[in-house]
Amino acid sequence: MTPKLSITQRRRFCAQGHLLNPIVSIGKAGLTKSVLEEIDRGLLSHELIKIKVHLDNRDIRKSMLETICQNLNAVPIQQIGKIFVIYRQKPEDTDPKKTEKINTPEKKREPRRTKRSYQN
Repeated sequence: MTPKLSITQRRRFCAQGHLLNPIVSIGKAGLTKSVLEEIDRGLLSHELIKIKVHLDNRDIRKSMLETICQNLNAVPIQQIGKIFVIYRQKPEDTDPKKTEKINTPEKKREPRRTKRSYQN
């Protein structure tokens, strides 16, 4: 099930997508397992990515975009010709080490001793 976006979110992502360069290219071999893994890695690190497809058939490109979004739980933002822009929100980090670090207050360092502090 793909998450839903509001119209304002979709417009904002569409505007951000214009500035992006494609990070994944899909060639004549089509949508393979390694291509899906690369798209997944891109979504994990960037949330919003642009994909370029080097196929001429419109129906195949449309079905390819639907397959990508269904398999990776992503939202299609825009499709212009052979370019796809897709979005998936980053998952929350559930690493206990990171949460401990965030929740614990930092200890203040003791002031550095100077020459004068030794004289007193």
